[in-house]
Amino acid sequence: MLASLRLQAHEIDPAISDVAVGQERVEIEIQLSLETILADVDLSAVEDTAQAPEAEVYDRFRALGPEELRPMLQDAWSEIAPRIVIDVDGARVVPELIATEIPEVGDFELARVSVLTLQAVLPEGDAPVQFGWAAQYGDLVVRQVGGGEDAYAAFLSGGDLSEPLPRMEVLTEGMGAVFLRYIPVGFDHIVPLGVDHILFVLGLFFFSLHLRPLLFQVTAFTAAHTITLALASLEIVTLSASIVEPLIAASIVYVGVENLRGRGNVWARTALVFAFGLLHGLGFASVLGDFGISASSFVGALLGFNLGVEIAQLAVILAAFVLVWVGARLARVAPLPEEELPVRDLQVMYRAVSVVGSIIISLIGAWWTIERVFF
Repeated sequence: MLASLRLQAHEIDPAISDVAVGQERVEIEIQLSLETILADVDLSAVEDTAQAPEAEVYDRFRALGPEELRPMLQDAWSEIAPRIVIDVDGARVVPELIATEIPEVGDFELARVSVLTLQAVLPEGDAPVQFGWAAQYGDLVVRQVGGGEDAYAAFLSGGDLSEPLPRMEVLTEGMGAVFLRYIPVGFDHIVPLGVDHILFVLGLFFFSLHLRPLLFQVTAFTAAHTITLALASLEIVTLSASIVEPLIAASIVYVGVENLRGRGNVWARTALVFAFGLLHGLGFASVLGDFGISASSFVGALLGFNLGVEIAQLAVILAAFVLVWVGARLARVAPLPEEELPVRDLQVMYRAVSVVGSIIISLIGAWWTIERVFF
């Protein structure tokens, strides 16, 4: 039973679109999971089809061959097309489906990647084109074709649109623009999307309230996930998500348990965090590795993404510290019976919160480990 449940769980990567903008028309090729579109899965709410209410519908579509799916797509196109946004100076242009490539069923354990080719006639004039799609279709990578390594490429989420893409030209970007654009992408992959990474960072915070141990751990974690993110994105190191994700969950368990055991060796803890950071970097890899980021843009994207991750991690730690500080202040002024001593020290409050927090983190990590291995 557990084996069959695992086979029916498909983690969906962001779709990838290549956009060619001409003077009179735009042509778009999209690599996507067609089954999630046909099953009307809301990919803004789930990362895996097994988590969706439409999981059984998705699985039925996933078991069908291309000859059966193609007419279903044609029938549903009138509902799908309005959710694909082609915006020209505020005017919406509805695309036409001109070609489909649907692979055979293949390995049912993996999401199937189909290719849709769309075309739309543009209004007269020179107004540029913005492209995107509805938030429920999930994350989308947009690349303008024909401009070499400096051509525009963006990671969109939440129904965002691309930058205006000019007609008969190609929008190019320098490393600085790519760097700035990937900062919010890195931030979003921690807050709010990276719940497992948030719990790991909280585990670091619950080790010690002193700045030095926390700084050592965060620096080690940053250095480690930067290394593996770069190596995995360049396909120098590859490791299946079915291995990485359970190990990330297990690292959360270990950090929480070690907090409870009260180990005080900062250097041993820092080395451990560095090792776990290598795993977490592999978990980030799909953001840059699978999206065709050009060599000239890769460094800017990597640095911007990591800066966004670091800002998000610091925001999590700062929020945790503020909550502990506020809790200590409230406990200090709370009316308590005379025989009970009110909590007057931030360190006392921190110790209490860190114990409870570490227990909760370990339990959640343990459940995720079981879920990611067996389900």
